Amino acid sequence: MSDPSQGLGAPRLAFAGEPGSFAEDAALAYLADGDRHAVPTFRDVFEALAAGRADGGVVPIENVTHGTVREVYDLLLEFEPVIVGEVEVPVELCLAALPGQTLDDIGRVYSHVQALAQSEPFLRSRPWQLLASTTTAGAGAEIHRRGERGSGAVLSPRAAAVHGLEVLAEAIQSDARNRTRFLILASQAGPGWLPAAPGNAALRTTLAFGVANEPGTLLRVLSVFADHGINMSKLESRPSRERDWEYVFWADLDTDLCADSSAAVLQQLRDVAVSLRVLGCYPIRGA
Repeated sequence: MSDPSQGLGAPRLAFAGEPGSFAEDAALAYLADGDRHAVPTFRDVFEALAAGRADGGVVPIENVTHGTVREVYDLLLEFEPVIVGEVEVPVELCLAALPGQTLDDIGRVYSHVQALAQSEPFLRSRPWQLLASTTTAGAGAEIHRRGERGSGAVLSPRAAAVHGLEVLAEAIQSDARNRTRFLILASQAGPGWLPAAPGNAALRTTLAFGVANEPGTLLRVLSVFADHGINMSKLESRPSRERDWEYVFWADLDTDLCADSSAAVLQQLRDVAVSLRVLGCYPIRGA
């Protein structure tokens, strides 16, 4: 893998989708001089990182209006990378098409299902046929590759420009506050390519834990956080892959559980949980 400190070139960040995607926006916001590498799927991001074909990975974990990306939670447990950072990216959507067309020329609109939902009030204003694609940027890329006139794509203005499309309607998202949080992954903690965090940056810890299927077991874990004054900003559950009808819980904590001073907290968690995995302790950053 590349290491700028050794003069081997810019670090390579893998992201899922086409150039111009929101994931690439996150990669740009986190490391502007990184070598961005587009791969087809979220799993491909994890596989590239595990195989050493990428120094870091960029994956979405949650959207303000549409919640968590559950596939990414499952892949985090399967591949066990380290979360080393995060970026929030504003979701700005437009309708774009091949140059020289108007809204009246459009009969079909392609995009990812979430982007279609996030711009539904605008899209329902006309009798367009709405068609799902794998990604927002991918919708624009396909229209460009096929030279498909009469079709539009819902995507970001940057993706429209990257794929040679002309914007027909701007800011069509229904919620101006809409944004997506992306995780920055590495195969090991603290690689040399990580940008320095601001000295006053708040820290977040993401961990996964399992509890016995008995009354009060989840409460005992949550009580450890409360007893130490630790704020839990997020709690999510996913089905366990080891036992039917049991679950793995994911928590985002506003603290640094990787610090030596947190050793007692981790031990108390291990005493009441049947499994515990710290996925990363990292600075909270916006785009």
